[in-house]
Amino acid sequence: MKLYAISDLHLSYRANRAALEALPPHPDDWLILAGDIGEREVHLEYALAILTRRFARLIWTPGNHDLWTPPTDAGGLRGEAKYRRLVAICRAHGVLTPEDPYVRWPGAGPACLLAPIFTLYDYTFRPADVPAGAALGWAGASGVACNDEEYLHPDPYPSRADWCAARSAATAQRLAEAARQAPLVLIGHFPLRHDLVWLPLTPRFSIWCGTCRTERWHTRFRALAVVYGHLHIPKTHWRDGVRFEEVSFGYPRQRRDSHGLEHYLREILPGPN
Repeated sequence: MKLYAISDLHLSYRANRAALEALPPHPDDWLILAGDIGEREVHLEYALAILTRRFARLIWTPGNHDLWTPPTDAGGLRGEAKYRRLVAICRAHGVLTPEDPYVRWPGAGPACLLAPIFTLYDYTFRPADVPAGAALGWAGASGVACNDEEYLHPDPYPSRADWCAARSAATAQRLAEAARQAPLVLIGHFPLRHDLVWLPLTPRFSIWCGTCRTERWHTRFRALAVVYGHLHIPKTHWRDGVRFEEVSFGYPRQRRDSHGLEHYLREILPGPN
């Protein structure tokens, strides 16, 4: 029995849907879906219909694309209401979400709790000499923009940064209580630390990648491992003896190999040698 992780399936792409359909069954294993399944509810429904039949259990947390409300979705849910709708879809499929109790890992390896989290971002992943109000201009000066500014609405919060602050505070309280019971595997979409955001082609995209509020969560909350995506650069990092796994699948143009989705599943527990 193993715990695998993948993120950024981006199922609006036909090639990614084909890769998902070709994934072989893992009837004894669990799978983390660390956000950005797609831009529409139908993408999440499609993924869960397939993956709940191929894995013993799924754990989900949202990415920014999952929370989009495109202009073509007239009258669509926005912000917190959109997030709660996605949670309801997951629960209807028996999938664990950040709104559910953390579960104890029943397989081999160290005893721990699996903790899906949703914290968003607040533009604090920027140089110290860039004021908060200048962050978007700083990114834009290098030609970098993010569709979230148009499609990811923070309702009922005044801004995405305010939504991030509320989510981070509530999540930190839950994690503190859980960490008194057992070490944690932290599962989110966004990197917890600024120094993990390595984007050589678009470095100023960092402002949409997380929050400094979570910088020390891996030590503060006794993390055995941290799972995230968003960057589309799969990689293992170590910080303070804690393993950080970026588990993105990404866009078809970003994959220069012919490997299927199975190749991109990252083993989180019991863990690689």
